[in-house]
Amino acid sequence: MTPYPAHLDDTARRQVAGWLMLCCLMIFAMVILGGATRLTGSGLSMVEWDPIFGVIPPLNEAEWEDVFSKYRESPEYQKVNVGMDLHGFKSIYWYEFAHRILGRSIGLVFLIPFLYFLARRMLSKRLIPRLAFAFVLGGLQGLLGWYMVKSGLVDRPHVSQYRLTAHLSLALLIYAYLFWLLLDLLLPRRPADATAGGGSAAAWLLLALVAITIVSGGFVAGLKAGFAYNTFPKMGDQWLPPAGWMLQPGWRNLFENIATVQFDHRLLATLTLISVLWFWIYARNKPLAPTARLGIHALLAVAVAQVALGISTLLLHVPVALGVIHQGGALTLLTVMLFVSHQLRSRSGPQPA
Repeated sequence: MTPYPAHLDDTARRQVAGWLMLCCLMIFAMVILGGATRLTGSGLSMVEWDPIFGVIPPLNEAEWEDVFSKYRESPEYQKVNVGMDLHGFKSIYWYEFAHRILGRSIGLVFLIPFLYFLARRMLSKRLIPRLAFAFVLGGLQGLLGWYMVKSGLVDRPHVSQYRLTAHLSLALLIYAYLFWLLLDLLLPRRPADATAGGGSAAAWLLLALVAITIVSGGFVAGLKAGFAYNTFPKMGDQWLPPAGWMLQPGWRNLFENIATVQFDHRLLATLTLISVLWFWIYARNKPLAPTARLGIHALLAVAVAQVALGISTLLLHVPVALGVIHQGGALTLLTVMLFVSHQLRSRSGPQPA
């Protein structure tokens, strides 16, 4: 039997890279659709989780009435959407249904080619466990999604901001993990081609700051904090969050106080923009590869656009379209930052699989 190769040939590399690119694009779309589902108040419309038969929507009026009757027993209907008719229910149901179907589709699009490449021995020995780990993370993401939804089906018709942020964070982790593997395939690094000029440590720190800022946005979304204090740069008439330290113990304010959570996100976003600007100035005169330099220019442009989107979303009281674009901008910023970090990685780092 032919052993698994130590490294991929060009044909296998292109095919595997194309597959991973498709997976990354689908995860990107999944995050965007998840934002739309949240902003339209659709996330609690499906009160059951059926991994097998849940891919089939209601097909006739009787089935729609059955699904709607189950929703009418939920806290969201009884406390928020009381009086909603079947037509209104369908408008939110389809968002959540599409979100779940896309999630299952990503699983299939990942698993079937993975098994095919595995059977054809088109994956390197180092790449196989990494891809298997990604699949496990995807399965955990599905479970975490339902765990998040369940928090809004008990007493309060709102999902836990902790669970929502964990769900978002795991999606970002899976995306970043697969995108990094994709970059390894598309831009394999050889010692002679290692990027000169340094900046690797600074890029990693900036990547961490970008990730933390996005995660803080998860708490803003979970608490609907974007609908409060719709002024900038001040929060109402104050620079600091009103009653920003009212909860005890004090750490709860960072995650449960609407004013503090919004302030933290503002502060982190501003710090991220300043750090990106500093990084751009720092890297301007460094002897960088053309791809790295292009990535750093793109990073500054995306960061400026993302902050402008965030401020506009806040001032306009979070319109759905702008909120969705802002969420897409966050993932775009993460993507560019990953690319820059990949380009500036040190010579002594691990070689691609």
